[in-house]
Parts: sequence; C-alpha cells; structure tokens
Amino acid sequence: MQTNNHQIVDVDAQLDEKFGKPGTPSRIEAEERALAFFAGQIIEDARNKTHITQAELARRIGSDRAYISRIESGKIEPKISTFYRIMNAMGFQIDFTPSLF
Repeated sequence: MQTNNHQIVDVDAQLDEKFGKPGTPSRIEAEERALAFFAGQIIEDARNKTHITQAELARRIGSDRAYISRIESGKIEPKISTFYRIMNAMGFQIDFTPSLF
C-alpha cells in the first residue's frame, strides 16, 4: 500500500487534473459515471442483504437479469421510477428527510 508520507493532498486539485474543472464536459461525464456506479452499489448491497438473486429481482420488476447486472455495475443508471420499483421489489421503503444543512 502506498502512503503519501503524511503530506497534505489537495483532492480538488487532483480531481481537476484527472477529470477537468467543475462544469466542464469531462468533469460532468465523470460525475455522472460516479453517480451511476453509486446507485448500482446501493442496489447491489440491498439485493445481497435480502438474499435475492439478480434473476429473481429482474423477475419481480418485469425485466431481465442482464439489465440488473448493468445497473449494479454502473454501466447504466436506472430512472428514479425504476429505482423505486427495484427497492420496493426487495421490500425496502424509501423515505426522504430534510437535510440539516
């Protein structure tokens, strides 16, 4: 494992260097890919906790296993309505609470 020798690192500068400044097309694309991956990880984690296979989840929402796989791997991001259907099919309830910020 590499360390940074306890040096302070400017993460914003690293992101700018790798993906471009905020608001640029390359940065927006990178952020969208990150959000798709994050949504997929939420779904995969929930599915694993409920011990449901991708095939069973797909059957419950009227889709196919490959679609669930693409979502979980972050290749595609489900529409919000699909996200709700997926979570409901696993018995999860989604609640929104106001942020303290």
